[in-house]
Amino acid sequence: MARARNTTAGTGRRAEYAQLTRQAILDVARELFVQKGYFATRVDEIARIARVAPATVYAVGGGKNGLLRTLIESGTDAEDIPGILAHIESITEPHELIRFIVHATRDKFEQWSGLMRQVVAAAPQEPGVREILQTAHDSMRGGLALTAGQLDRMGALREGVDVARATDLLWLHLCNAAYFVRTDDLGWSLDESETWLNEALAFAVLGHPRQRD
Repeated sequence: MARARNTTAGTGRRAEYAQLTRQAILDVARELFVQKGYFATRVDEIARIARVAPATVYAVGGGKNGLLRTLIESGTDAEDIPGILAHIESITEPHELIRFIVHATRDKFEQWSGLMRQVVAAAPQEPGVREILQTAHDSMRGGLALTAGQLDRMGALREGVDVARATDLLWLHLCNAAYFVRTDDLGWSLDESETWLNEALAFAVLGHPRQRD
């Protein structure tokens, strides 16, 4: 019985160590991708900073492409995503839903803009990164399509705008590229961006300005 307990404890410790090692590799990879870019980051540098062998980086993460894919998928499958989607479906007032999706995308942009900037930069030259970028885009468009569908069920979409067009309009305003234009090119703060989005989307999608608080 004691031997069985010892074996179980040993297995548990090995699993815990493996998880800690994997997380350390992912944390270092994310930091280097953001600081140096995808192409300038080297597996041996990830290994050195994470204090593992390069072979471990390949075994645990599948190299740079695998690590980047895992990082992006950790965002698309994050624990808060089901709650966000459920809340979208629970809102029954159009302007409230616009405000919610605007704030939710702002939060995600704050969390992921550093890494997504490097994904966008590398995608034209690397097919594997383009696939990863498409994964992120598909996840976000899914949430925006859900939002458009909920607005349609409320009967809130402006005349001539169906669910597909509403999804496109939401994407046009809320995708990472649009945020990069406002923050990088125009120098807007995220507060300014959020205020403008609430006004612009209410008119573009609903056909009338947002209600004043």
